[in-house]
Amino acid sequence: MITNLILPILIATVALFFASFLSWMVLPFHRKDWLKLKKEDVLMSAVRDLGITRGSFMFPGFDTQADMKSEDYKKKWEAGPCGIITIYPKVNMGRNLGLTVVYFLVVNFCLAYLASLALEPGANFMAVFRFVSTAGLMTFLAAIVQHSIWFHNRIAGHVVESILYAAISGAVFAWMWPHT
Repeated sequence: MITNLILPILIATVALFFASFLSWMVLPFHRKDWLKLKKEDVLMSAVRDLGITRGSFMFPGFDTQADMKSEDYKKKWEAGPCGIITIYPKVNMGRNLGLTVVYFLVVNFCLAYLASLALEPGANFMAVFRFVSTAGLMTFLAAIVQHSIWFHNRIAGHVVESILYAAISGAVFAWMWPHT
């Protein structure tokens, strides 16, 4: 049955890629996700001077659980600021766009596989739409919520985007679901 879903997998992947482009470049979903520092030149110079390598760093930081319980750590935590800084190489837009397509392809393949286990050929539009969009919402939204709880990312745009992605995948699969 999964072979009958190759075309909806590909169409949903392309649709999600364009929806992603629209949500990041045209619609206001992510405009306030990343704010500009007022003194970014000072920070960038300090990061260069410190020789910080690629990775994600928490401050105040700790190496062991015992460090986290130390008075020095507790004082730094209370004094603030607390945060996370991620250092990465220059963005390779082509690579990132390609990986985004692969991500959407894998998600849609998994949604197709799951739907093929639960739904028979000839299932009605709403049954397919409800199943695939619910599974899609769980997929697109689940990780970002937990990430936001721990790392305080702004997620409002991601929630709206996840609902739209789920609806798009659900609609494509419902529209192209195999007949009996």
